[in-house]
Amino acid sequence: MAPVVLFAVLLVAAQTLSAQNTTATDPKDEKKAASIATDSKEKKPAPAVNPLVPSKDGKTVAVTAEQVAESTIFIYGLGGGRATLNQIRKTTIERGKISVTSAEGRVDQASYSRWIQRAETLNKEKVRLDQEFPNARYSLVFNEEKIFGVVDDSIFTPREDASKAFENQIVHGLESLLRYKENESKIEYVSKEKVLGVEFHILDVIDKQSRKTRFYISAKTFRVMMLDYEQDGTKYRRKFYDYNYAQGTLVPYRSALFAGDKLVEETEVGTVSFGQKIDENMFRAG
Repeated sequence: MAPVVLFAVLLVAAQTLSAQNTTATDPKDEKKAASIATDSKEKKPAPAVNPLVPSKDGKTVAVTAEQVAESTIFIYGLGGGRATLNQIRKTTIERGKISVTSAEGRVDQASYSRWIQRAETLNKEKVRLDQEFPNARYSLVFNEEKIFGVVDDSIFTPREDASKAFENQIVHGLESLLRYKENESKIEYVSKEKVLGVEFHILDVIDKQSRKTRFYISAKTFRVMMLDYEQDGTKYRRKFYDYNYAQGTLVPYRSALFAGDKLVEETEVGTVSFGQKIDENMFRAG
């Protein structure tokens, strides 16, 4: 049996864990997940995992980057892995709340809707993000590696910082790990470390444009709890909370983005659904 397959089989063979076994430090003093709408959540146990593979002599050997990555994909597909994710997540419709903190410390809150048309690779993905603030409403669209904005049915060119922030959600998100093979990205195992009492497998994913994202993957559950990336000399960290299942795939229902040590964005998913038909006209510039 191939090492990666054996590693994945061991994940299912172990005893089950509750969906809340591994969490990251909460910037809101552990705000309860009950505050998030639960329409699309499915309460299912997550399989526990064994971070090491037994060798023929009964001893344990260190994991590889591929084993960690493939085991994570396996868990996010609730045992079905890549095949399940590709089948179920052909489209995504997500709605929720977002809170953005400006450089001056002003906090703006908005409702958002996100539509995703899945493609073979992330750079061919189609993504539309609608945001409704108290005094403004606009959309950002990612299509054929180009970003444009829409306001009142008119096309505009977003500010560079807004475009970059939107692009980073895509290229430095969970999908860059879950689809590393499709994207022909390079993966490197960095180390196994304990952070705030939690053991992590640390994995780097470097895409074909040399953009690096570092993932902190729980050695106990193989869920991504944090990721890091750098842009223009600023180090960003996104933390993931409130994991649960939606249509048989694992979803973090809340995330927080830090620039250095400052919280700059929080996102709470209200509902998420996969596989629904999406009008492709919403991704077109006119």
